[in-house]
Amino acid sequence: MSETPTPAVGQIWQDNDPRTYGRKVRIVEIGETHALVELHQPRGAGHNAAKPGRRTRIRLDRFRPTSTGYRYLGDAR
Repeated sequence: MSETPTPAVGQIWQDNDPRTYGRKVRIVEIGETHALVELHQPRGAGHNAAKPGRRTRIRLDRFRPTSTGYRYLGDAR
């Protein structure tokens, strides 16, 4: 994919931070500065792994493919 799309409801994004390897989120709501996301897949085994469905807010400017951002995977099916 050559260009990162504007964040929109229903999209799936993956966290690029190596501390949360494999964490995927689905955007459920967009505000002026933040997106409300829902954990799409568990991070893996461990005592601090979040449960699928957990919701959190992420600044919109983090939806870009940098080491501390998110990369676009596609629309939820």
